[in-house]
Amino acid sequence: MNDADRCHTLEPDEIDSAVRTQRLNLCDYLDGLDDSEWTVQSLCSAWTVREVVAHLTLTTRATIPFIITSAIKARGSFDRMEEKMARDRATRFTTTELVEQLRESADSSRRTVGSGPMDPLVDLLVHGQDIARPLARPHEMRTNLALPALAYVAPNRFLGGPKRVAGLELVATDVEWSTGDGPQVRGTAENLLLAAAGRSAALAHLTGPGVDRLTQRLAAA
Repeated sequence: MNDADRCHTLEPDEIDSAVRTQRLNLCDYLDGLDDSEWTVQSLCSAWTVREVVAHLTLTTRATIPFIITSAIKARGSFDRMEEKMARDRATRFTTTELVEQLRESADSSRRTVGSGPMDPLVDLLVHGQDIARPLARPHEMRTNLALPALAYVAPNRFLGGPKRVAGLELVATDVEWSTGDGPQVRGTAENLLLAAAGRSAALAHLTGPGVDRLTQRLAAA
């Protein structure tokens, strides 16, 4: 982590507070959706809006035995396991029940085994946009949360950040921050975060000589 990234980290209590607020804010947002909007394809190619929400309810509910069993069924593929867990849960509960489960988890500090304190927050920020952008219903992502999330995702190998942004300089245009070396990619912290997380929908909002390289990497993923 470089000096710029250290200046934009969150303390544990700040993370917990942000996770609580983001869960409640997303629930309020979801309360306004009609039935057809729950079936819209999200920015996650494997999931509809409903399935993204189902995934978010698992963060505080997935037990170790459940994860082990799911991993075996998915033949060791983490992505396949995550996708199936969310789809199965989406079929078991109504949309009202899923929102209520997410709302109930707002004060919980539990998280999926093996994940770090920032992972639930990153999940909420990125998946919130996975839902909102295809619906063309704005859902605010605050810069003071997007930037720490970006600083966390960009170097995180498990989340795939380096394979997307290595050899590029990311430059935020809504706050004084940059990281990396190479051709520049400029944009808001929110759009840089989404790109680092593999969302090609952010590319149209980025500029700079490094955008072509980033576009190629996301297309190849």
